[in-house]
Amino acid sequence: MFRAPDVQPLESALAEMQILLEQHGYVVVVCPSSVDPALEQRLHAVRSIMESDRVALLKSSLPPLGIAVLVRQLRQLSVCDFSPGVVASAARLLSHYIYAGAVLNSVARLDRVPVSLKAHLKGWMPGSQFAVLAAPNPQLLKIGPDAEPLAGPEFATQLLLAKGQLQSDWPTTVLAPGWQVQGVQEAALPADSPRWWGTGKLVEFAAYLPDISVVYQLVASVRREKCHWCGMELIGDRCGFCSAPLPTAENHTLPARVP
Repeated sequence: MFRAPDVQPLESALAEMQILLEQHGYVVVVCPSSVDPALEQRLHAVRSIMESDRVALLKSSLPPLGIAVLVRQLRQLSVCDFSPGVVASAARLLSHYIYAGAVLNSVARLDRVPVSLKAHLKGWMPGSQFAVLAAPNPQLLKIGPDAEPLAGPEFATQLLLAKGQLQSDWPTTVLAPGWQVQGVQEAALPADSPRWWGTGKLVEFAAYLPDISVVYQLVASVRREKCHWCGMELIGDRCGFCSAPLPTAENHTLPARVP
């Protein structure tokens, strides 16, 4: 795991990357769009110094638990018969099928999801709880008996929960039945979640496709192209390794649907 420059010397980061490349051939690094600029610069420096075209650096706007789910799906795909380029470019596709959010005690410090001024003011009221959907389509509601439901997936999912310092059964008693999830699992709260959501009093959740065979079919259903810049195979409209966009004349990929 790569760490900030003030914690991990450059030589250590280079050695770690070299070991990963020797063991696996290619490396796909997924980091949040809110990543520390110093760490992002370090990752680019490592790739540049090694002069390696086998390292993909992907940024995701998903919240921390959603990124954890995405990384797990990419790891599962990496042992299938997909090329490294397809696995890397599949990250953008799979992100659309991860419904990630949280129950918060306050939205007063939430700045990564669009929140109205009225909701911000309510966020200062003691005892309030809010359900926030960050992806794929942002939504916020104040939890209560008359609250509208969060817009959920139209396909079978499992729900992953990560509990912070908030006591709330809303994800299991309201969200899970409303989204008709097939099962509920728990995980440790990602270390970056309190900073991302603006509070440590939260329960983070992510609904996702649990069946790797369905994920496989979803990725396999998209037409594959070859990057005109680095030669890697890709799906979608952008290379996962060099970030070069697919030329407009070739960009005829249709959005995939869950089989």
